Amino acid sequence: AHNILNTMRDLDIEIEGHHTETGPGVYETAIRVDDVLRAADKAALFKVAVKVLAQKRGLMATFMAKWNSQLPGSSGHVHQSLMDGRAGKSLFWRGARKAPMGGMSVLMQQYMAGQLALMPEYAVMLEPTVNSYKRTAPSTLSWAPANVTWGLDNRTAALRAIVTGPKTTRVEHRLPGADANPYLAIAASLASGLYGVQHKLKLSAPVANAYTAEAPALPRTLKEANQAFSGSRFARDWFGEDFVKFYSMTRDWEVRQFERAVTNWELERYFESI
Repeated sequence: AHNILNTMRDLDIEIEGHHTETGPGVYETAIRVDDVLRAADKAALFKVAVKVLAQKRGLMATFMAKWNSQLPGSSGHVHQSLMDGRAGKSLFWRGARKAPMGGMSVLMQQYMAGQLALMPEYAVMLEPTVNSYKRTAPSTLSWAPANVTWGLDNRTAALRAIVTGPKTTRVEHRLPGADANPYLAIAASLASGLYGVQHKLKLSAPVANAYTAEAPALPRTLKEANQAFSGSRFARDWFGEDFVKFYSMTRDWEVRQFERAVTNWELERYFESI
């Protein structure tokens, strides 16, 4: 752990927290807040550096979203805040904690409403692999999003609004897994949020427990998520036709490779019995 912290400091990646999580060998790491592009750079570099440090010690680090069916998955939560650079103040903080929105500014509400409205369409940018959807499978949920929901400081929802003051108010996007590409996850989060601001979307009511709430479903497989993305007008408008075609093609290739694979689960279930 000390070697990771020291190495990251040398790489100009300031770590705010590094501690064990649920499951053997699982660690949670919080990278200090930074401007959007530098935050993505640091997240990407962190993953590569940790793998190298592990290899030097005869170990292997993985950022799979769900490496073991009997254990909780590994997430890659994205925290987002918006500041007025000149005034040095939060644009997400309204200045008073009042129900039901808990002090969130209208801008923050619109930003989150956009993320919720488009979440099924950009989910594949946050969950890019076949394995991603094992983490959010309904029967194995463990603090992973189940549907399109938000809540105030609520870890069951896809979006967690943390409304604690002018310096700390932010949105935590909880759908990305540890396997997410930081650049794509942040780009999708930012674009959908700005879409909500642009169209002045109204935020729905928060949920108390997302796992029991009636709410729009998230894609359950990479194939389903990719179909929603490839047909999305929002994706084409914000990311461009070329990117949508190329990225959806790569995800389709991934799906086809998986459909051809014969897994250990199939062998264990069918080899002798059929």
